[in-house]
Amino acid sequence: MFMVLNHLNLLRPFLCQSLVRPARSPLTVTSWVGFRPPICPGTSLHPAPACIRLYATKKAKAKAKGQSAKVNINSSLVEDIISLDEVKEDMTAVLSALKDEFTRNLSIRTSSGALDHIVVTTQDGKFPLNQLGQISMKSPQVIMVNMSSFPEATAAATRALRESSMNLNPEADGTIIKVPVPKVTREHRENLAKLAKQFSNKAKDSLRRVRSNSVNQVKKAKEGHSEDTIRLVEKQIQQMADNIAVEIDKQLAAKTKELLG
Repeated sequence: MFMVLNHLNLLRPFLCQSLVRPARSPLTVTSWVGFRPPICPGTSLHPAPACIRLYATKKAKAKAKGQSAKVNINSSLVEDIISLDEVKEDMTAVLSALKDEFTRNLSIRTSSGALDHIVVTTQDGKFPLNQLGQISMKSPQVIMVNMSSFPEATAAATRALRESSMNLNPEADGTIIKVPVPKVTREHRENLAKLAKQFSNKAKDSLRRVRSNSVNQVKKAKEGHSEDTIRLVEKQIQQMADNIAVEIDKQLAAKTKELLG
Protein backbone atom coordinates (compact mmCIF):
# COMPACT_ATOMS: atom_id res chain seq x y z
CA MET A 1 0.00 0.00 0.00
CA PHE A 2 2.83 2.34 0.82
CA MET A 3 4.39 1.75 -2.61
CA VAL A 4 1.08 2.53 -4.38
CA LEU A 5 0.81 5.89 -2.58
CA ASN A 6 4.40 6.64 -3.52
CA HIS A 7 3.64 6.05 -7.22
CA LEU A 8 0.53 8.24 -7.01
CA ASN A 9 2.58 11.12 -5.55
CA LEU A 10 5.05 10.83 -8.42
CA LEU A 11 2.26 10.86 -11.03
CA ARG A 12 0.33 13.76 -9.46
CA PRO A 13 2.14 16.62 -11.39
CA PHE A 14 1.48 14.95 -14.75
CA LEU A 15 -2.16 14.34 -13.90
CA CYS A 16 -2.62 18.04 -12.98
CA GLN A 17 -0.97 19.20 -16.20
CA SER A 18 -3.30 17.00 -18.25
CA LEU A 19 -6.28 18.55 -16.45
CA VAL A 20 -5.10 22.12 -17.15
CA ARG A 21 -4.24 21.71 -20.85
CA PRO A 22 -7.74 20.92 -22.17
CA ALA A 23 -8.96 24.24 -20.72
CA ARG A 24 -6.84 26.09 -23.35
CA SER A 25 -8.54 26.53 -26.67
CA PRO A 26 -6.66 27.88 -29.69
CA LEU A 27 -9.91 29.43 -30.93
CA THR A 28 -10.45 31.56 -27.84
CA VAL A 29 -7.09 33.16 -27.16
CA THR A 30 -8.58 36.36 -25.83
CA SER A 31 -10.66 34.45 -23.25
CA TRP A 32 -7.41 33.78 -21.36
CA VAL A 33 -6.96 37.40 -20.37
CA GLY A 34 -7.04 37.51 -16.59
CA PHE A 35 -7.55 33.73 -16.30
CA ARG A 36 -5.38 31.89 -13.75
CA PRO A 37 -5.18 28.12 -14.18
CA PRO A 38 -5.19 26.05 -10.97
CA ILE A 39 -1.93 25.09 -9.34
CA CYS A 40 -1.63 21.52 -8.10
CA PRO A 41 -0.45 21.37 -4.53
CA GLY A 42 2.97 19.94 -4.06
CA THR A 43 4.07 20.77 -7.62
CA SER A 44 6.19 23.47 -9.21
CA LEU A 45 3.68 24.10 -12.04
CA HIS A 46 3.10 27.83 -12.58
CA PRO A 47 0.08 29.36 -14.30
CA ALA A 48 0.52 30.21 -17.96
CA PRO A 49 0.97 33.96 -18.59
CA ALA A 50 -2.17 35.79 -19.63
CA CYS A 51 -2.50 36.20 -23.41
CA ILE A 52 -3.12 39.79 -24.39
CA ARG A 53 -4.12 40.85 -27.91
CA LEU A 54 -2.74 44.23 -28.92
CA TYR A 55 -4.99 46.28 -31.21
CA ALA A 56 -3.69 49.09 -33.44
CA THR A 57 -5.23 52.47 -32.65
CA LYS A 58 -7.17 54.37 -35.31
CA LYS A 59 -4.38 56.96 -35.42
CA ALA A 60 -1.73 54.31 -36.05
CA LYS A 61 -3.86 52.68 -38.75
CA ALA A 62 -4.40 56.01 -40.51
CA LYS A 63 -0.69 56.76 -40.38
CA ALA A 64 0.20 53.37 -41.83
CA LYS A 65 -2.42 53.76 -44.55
CA GLY A 66 -1.10 57.19 -45.54
CA GLN A 67 2.47 55.97 -45.86
CA SER A 68 3.33 54.40 -49.19
CA ALA A 69 6.58 52.90 -50.33
CA LYS A 70 8.97 55.40 -51.85
CA VAL A 71 9.86 54.98 -55.50
CA ASN A 72 13.35 55.65 -56.81
CA ILE A 73 13.65 54.81 -60.49
CA ASN A 74 16.92 55.07 -62.38
CA SER A 75 16.02 57.72 -64.97
CA SER A 76 18.34 56.17 -67.57
CA LEU A 77 16.26 52.98 -67.54
CA VAL A 78 13.06 54.75 -68.60
CA GLU A 79 14.44 57.33 -71.03
CA ASP A 80 12.41 55.76 -73.87
CA ILE A 81 9.26 56.52 -71.86
CA ILE A 82 10.06 59.96 -70.42
CA SER A 83 13.02 62.01 -69.22
CA LEU A 84 12.58 62.16 -65.46
CA ASP A 85 15.49 64.60 -65.25
CA GLU A 86 13.61 67.08 -67.44
CA VAL A 87 10.46 66.61 -65.37
CA LYS A 88 12.47 67.37 -62.23
CA GLU A 89 13.95 70.48 -63.86
CA ASP A 90 10.50 71.74 -64.86
CA MET A 91 9.14 71.20 -61.36
CA THR A 92 12.16 72.80 -59.72
CA ALA A 93 11.76 75.79 -62.07
CA VAL A 94 8.27 76.33 -60.63
CA LEU A 95 9.72 76.53 -57.12
CA SER A 96 12.51 78.86 -58.25
CA ALA A 97 10.00 81.17 -59.94
CA LEU A 98 7.99 81.36 -56.71
CA LYS A 99 11.09 82.27 -54.69
CA ASP A 100 11.92 84.97 -57.22
CA GLU A 101 8.34 86.28 -57.06
CA PHE A 102 8.54 86.48 -53.27
CA THR A 103 11.85 88.34 -53.41
CA ARG A 104 10.79 90.86 -56.05
CA ASN A 105 7.25 91.67 -54.99
CA LEU A 106 6.86 90.83 -51.31
CA SER A 107 9.33 92.91 -49.37
CA ILE A 108 8.39 95.07 -46.39
CA ARG A 109 11.76 96.82 -46.48
CA THR A 110 11.67 99.11 -49.51
CA SER A 111 15.14 99.91 -50.83
CA SER A 112 16.61 100.90 -54.18
CA GLY A 113 17.42 97.25 -54.88
CA ALA A 114 13.79 96.27 -54.29
CA LEU A 115 12.78 98.19 -57.43
CA ASP A 116 15.36 96.60 -59.74
CA HIS A 117 13.16 93.85 -61.09
CA ILE A 118 9.88 95.73 -61.47
CA VAL A 119 8.83 94.98 -65.03
CA VAL A 120 8.13 97.96 -67.27
CA THR A 121 6.02 97.39 -70.39
CA THR A 122 7.05 99.61 -73.31
CA GLN A 123 6.35 99.64 -77.05
CA ASP A 124 9.58 97.71 -77.58
CA GLY A 125 8.75 95.01 -75.03
CA LYS A 126 9.09 94.32 -71.32
CA PHE A 127 12.20 95.33 -69.39
CA PRO A 128 13.34 95.37 -65.74
CA LEU A 129 13.30 98.92 -64.35
CA ASN A 130 17.04 98.85 -63.61
CA GLN A 131 17.74 98.41 -67.35
CA LEU A 132 15.81 101.57 -68.23
CA GLY A 133 16.65 103.90 -65.37
CA GLN A 134 19.30 104.56 -62.74
CA ILE A 135 17.91 103.81 -59.29
CA SER A 136 19.35 105.38 -56.13
CA MET A 137 18.36 106.39 -52.61
CA LYS A 138 18.02 110.19 -52.43
CA SER A 139 17.29 109.91 -48.71
CA PRO A 140 16.08 107.20 -46.30
CA GLN A 141 12.52 108.28 -47.17
CA VAL A 142 12.83 108.74 -50.96
CA ILE A 143 14.05 106.56 -53.85
CA MET A 144 14.93 108.33 -57.09
CA VAL A 145 14.77 106.80 -60.60
CA ASN A 146 16.64 108.70 -63.30
CA MET A 147 15.07 107.91 -66.69
CA SER A 148 17.26 110.26 -68.78
CA SER A 149 18.70 107.31 -70.78
CA PHE A 150 15.18 106.28 -71.90
CA PRO A 151 12.97 109.34 -71.38
CA GLU A 152 10.21 107.90 -73.57
CA ALA A 153 9.74 105.13 -70.99
CA THR A 154 9.22 107.49 -68.05
CA ALA A 155 5.42 107.28 -68.08
CA ALA A 156 5.49 103.49 -68.42
CA ALA A 157 7.98 103.18 -65.54
CA THR A 158 5.83 105.42 -63.33
CA ARG A 159 2.79 103.28 -64.09
CA ALA A 160 4.70 100.05 -63.37
CA LEU A 161 5.82 101.38 -59.98
CA ARG A 162 2.31 102.46 -59.05
CA GLU A 163 0.74 99.15 -60.11
CA SER A 164 3.30 97.01 -58.30
CA SER A 165 2.34 95.23 -55.09
CA MET A 166 4.72 97.37 -53.05
CA ASN A 167 2.21 100.09 -52.14
CA LEU A 168 4.22 102.78 -53.96
CA ASN A 169 3.05 106.26 -54.98
CA PRO A 170 5.65 107.54 -57.49
CA GLU A 171 5.78 111.14 -58.75
CA ALA A 172 7.35 111.99 -62.13
CA ASP A 173 9.20 115.28 -62.59
CA GLY A 174 10.51 115.34 -66.15
CA THR A 175 12.74 112.29 -66.49
CA ILE A 176 13.12 111.92 -62.72
CA ILE A 177 10.74 109.68 -60.80
CA LYS A 178 10.57 110.19 -57.04
CA VAL A 179 9.31 107.24 -55.03
CA PRO A 180 8.47 107.93 -51.35
CA VAL A 181 9.25 104.94 -49.15
CA PRO A 182 5.90 103.87 -47.65
CA LYS A 183 5.39 103.31 -43.97
CA VAL A 184 4.88 99.66 -43.10
CA THR A 185 1.39 99.31 -41.65
CA ARG A 186 -0.33 96.19 -40.35
CA GLU A 187 -2.80 96.40 -43.23
CA HIS A 188 0.04 96.49 -45.74
CA ARG A 189 1.66 93.44 -44.13
CA GLU A 190 -1.63 91.52 -44.29
CA ASN A 191 -2.12 92.45 -47.95
CA LEU A 192 1.36 91.18 -48.76
CA ALA A 193 0.61 87.91 -46.91
CA LYS A 194 -2.52 87.48 -49.06
CA LEU A 195 -0.44 88.06 -52.18
CA ALA A 196 2.04 85.44 -50.98
CA LYS A 197 -0.84 82.95 -50.74
CA GLN A 198 -1.95 83.84 -54.27
CA PHE A 199 1.57 83.39 -55.64
CA SER A 200 1.90 79.98 -53.97
CA ASN A 201 -1.46 78.86 -55.37
CA LYS A 202 -0.35 79.90 -58.86
CA ALA A 203 2.86 77.93 -58.35
CA LYS A 204 0.87 74.83 -57.38
CA ASP A 205 -1.28 75.24 -60.49
CA SER A 206 1.88 75.34 -62.61
CA LEU A 207 3.19 72.29 -60.77
CA ARG A 208 -0.01 70.38 -61.46
CA ARG A 209 0.26 71.23 -65.17
CA VAL A 210 3.81 69.87 -65.29
CA ARG A 211 2.72 66.68 -63.52
CA SER A 212 -0.35 66.22 -65.73
CA ASN A 213 1.61 66.74 -68.96
CA SER A 214 4.27 64.30 -67.80
CA VAL A 215 1.75 61.60 -66.86
CA ASN A 216 0.00 62.00 -70.22
CA GLN A 217 3.34 61.53 -71.96
CA VAL A 218 3.93 58.33 -69.98
CA LYS A 219 0.49 56.95 -70.83
CA LYS A 220 1.17 57.46 -74.53
CA ALA A 221 4.20 55.17 -74.21
CA LYS A 222 2.23 52.18 -72.87
CA GLU A 223 2.92 50.04 -75.93
CA GLY A 224 6.00 47.92 -75.47
CA HIS A 225 6.12 48.40 -71.70
CA SER A 226 4.55 46.46 -68.85
CA GLU A 227 1.71 47.96 -66.83
CA ASP A 228 3.88 47.72 -63.70
CA THR A 229 6.62 49.81 -65.32
CA ILE A 230 4.16 52.50 -66.45
CA ARG A 231 2.56 52.55 -63.00
CA LEU A 232 5.94 52.95 -61.28
CA VAL A 233 6.95 55.83 -63.56
CA GLU A 234 3.64 57.58 -62.89
CA LYS A 235 4.15 57.06 -59.15
CA GLN A 236 7.66 58.50 -59.40
CA ILE A 237 6.30 61.63 -61.13
CA GLN A 238 3.60 62.03 -58.47
CA GLN A 239 6.20 61.63 -55.74
CA MET A 240 8.38 64.34 -57.33
CA ALA A 241 5.38 66.68 -57.52
CA ASP A 242 4.49 66.00 -53.88
CA ASN A 243 8.04 66.88 -52.79
CA ILE A 244 7.93 70.22 -54.63
CA ALA A 245 4.46 70.96 -53.21
CA VAL A 246 5.88 70.48 -49.70
CA GLU A 247 8.67 72.95 -50.52
CA ILE A 248 6.11 75.47 -51.82
CA ASP A 249 4.22 75.24 -48.53
CA LYS A 250 7.48 75.75 -46.60
CA GLN A 251 8.31 78.85 -48.65
CA LEU A 252 4.82 80.25 -48.06
CA ALA A 253 5.00 79.60 -44.31
CA ALA A 254 8.39 81.30 -44.04
CA LYS A 255 7.35 84.33 -46.13
CA THR A 256 4.07 84.72 -44.21
CA LYS A 257 5.95 84.66 -40.90
CA GLU A 258 8.39 87.26 -42.24
CA LEU A 259 5.62 89.57 -43.48
CA LEU A 260 3.35 89.38 -40.46
CA GLY A 261 6.20 89.42 -37.97
